[in-house]
Amino acid sequence: MNEASIKVLCVSSLLAFFSAVNDAAFLSAADQVVREAEQKRIEVITRVAPTVVAVFAKGGAGGGSGVLISKDGFALTNFHVVSGLGPFMKCGLNDGVLYDAVLVGIDPTGDVALIKMLGREDFPIATLGDSDKLEIGDWTYVMGNPFLLATDFQPTVTYGIVSGTHRYQPPAGTWLEYTDCIQVDTSINPGNSGGPLFNSVGELVGINGRGSFEKRGRVNSGAGYAISINQIKFFHDQLKAGRVVDHATLGATVTTGSDGTVVVNGILESSDVFRRGLRSGDELVSFAGRPIHTVNQFKNILGIYPKDWMLPIVFRHEGERREIQARLRGLHAKSELMPNAPKRPQQPPPKKDKDGKPEKQPDQPLPPRPDPQAEALKKAIPEQWKSWFVTKTGYANYRFNQLEQDRVFAPLKALGDFASATGSWQLSGQSVAGDKFELTLAVKGVGLEIRDSAFFQQLEDSDAADEPPGTGGFLIAAHQLRLLLSKGSTAFTECFYFGSEPLDGRGDLVDVIDTTLSAVETRWFFSRASGALLGMDSRLHEDAEACSVRFDGWNDFGGRRLPATWHVRSGEKEFATLKVAKTDFVGKK
Repeated sequence: MNEASIKVLCVSSLLAFFSAVNDAAFLSAADQVVREAEQKRIEVITRVAPTVVAVFAKGGAGGGSGVLISKDGFALTNFHVVSGLGPFMKCGLNDGVLYDAVLVGIDPTGDVALIKMLGREDFPIATLGDSDKLEIGDWTYVMGNPFLLATDFQPTVTYGIVSGTHRYQPPAGTWLEYTDCIQVDTSINPGNSGGPLFNSVGELVGINGRGSFEKRGRVNSGAGYAISINQIKFFHDQLKAGRVVDHATLGATVTTGSDGTVVVNGILESSDVFRRGLRSGDELVSFAGRPIHTVNQFKNILGIYPKDWMLPIVFRHEGERREIQARLRGLHAKSELMPNAPKRPQQPPPKKDKDGKPEKQPDQPLPPRPDPQAEALKKAIPEQWKSWFVTKTGYANYRFNQLEQDRVFAPLKALGDFASATGSWQLSGQSVAGDKFELTLAVKGVGLEIRDSAFFQQLEDSDAADEPPGTGGFLIAAHQLRLLLSKGSTAFTECFYFGSEPLDGRGDLVDVIDTTLSAVETRWFFSRASGALLGMDSRLHEDAEACSVRFDGWNDFGGRRLPATWHVRSGEKEFATLKVAKTDFVGKK
């Protein structure tokens, strides 16, 4: 071998050596990355697994999954998971313990239910994430009880990516309508229903509920759908109040215009949006702060909000841009959403005479309607938990509405003893426009003197009227306040905790109490931070424009605290801002 050949061989050997070293280093680095990612997944799964609930029917015949969201045991699941389980069920955690649980609230349209696990006040909880921050390709975890395999309560875990966001899944012959939902290829199988969808850092971003199973042998096909946690946040307080909640509709239908815009093609004249100026042919620009580009997108956005929320809407009417705040209507009639509502029995068709005409039949009373909830309660219920379930028509569990009413009403007691002020209340002062006023709240009537005019509303044997005209019935609204302060919930034929909503369609959520007296419905708004009464919306009847009163400050008048400033308006029209300087309680104290 000559010298040149020896040099070539040495160089080749050195190159091979360094190449091998580099390959080893590269493989080592790649292996390290894989192992770190694997360890991160294990850590996330280990951290969130204690929050995952295995839901079982009594006797183990059916069930699904859930996830804990509060230390005192509130957990989310699907409506279709609990709909056949009755008011009580069994739930297991990966600590190996089987707990009793009670139904709290249901959302039949959105396919969500809230249950409360019993026996502890220190349950592990999931951290709520922001589902609007999800992007296609993000990694996600599905955890739960597929095929009811988690009989040891250890949740099954699958891992995959977000396939799509803001998806719309129509009811398809059921109540269940998935709007603005999350599509994932992460395996969702029967039994995963109601369980959590976690993002890559272990935040709860959705509740799994739907998959493409029908034609595929009940096995996951890589197309699963989860209800976004941001939608559930809007309904959470209503669910926690034991309610059967409903989703919103605009009171108008929309279609795609010839120029591709989204335009109104039908509208109810009794709807709030019609009263605020929306008309057929108008173009929808944005809804609840989100721009509208397609009909599908509008359905997605509308579907995530509860009935009776007031939200901002921007539209163009004859080229003019307008912005309104409108209260949304309900998607369903109350009777449609009743849990297990029985159908009214039908009488048999009348017999016919020889001429083929129906024979006259004596009136026959219909058989009594069964009460499914009462029947369910006859079944075995753990004696120690029976007080946690209270039946009332229109509620999933009225016990929890009672608890929320007590919480919200508690701060009113600190305002003073109004029950003993059984005579007239005379509030006087001056409006910000400089008009002197006197508002008299008497037992048999309410009167207001302002701007050289006098208005009066008789209370006994008299229909509620819009007095002063154009205010939506301010005198009746003022009377409702007196009733609330002096008698509380007992003054009304119906009183319930609605849940929460953004006051006037914007800002932080406030607590809402809804009362009804005769045809007058009033919504009371309370600060969630301080408990203070912020205002009220009072309607003379269901389809009337509300009288909106907002309060600023509370002053002490002889040991009783009343609002210092009253902002009074109806719809887009402001009536007055009244500043109360003096209050006299006349007659009985």
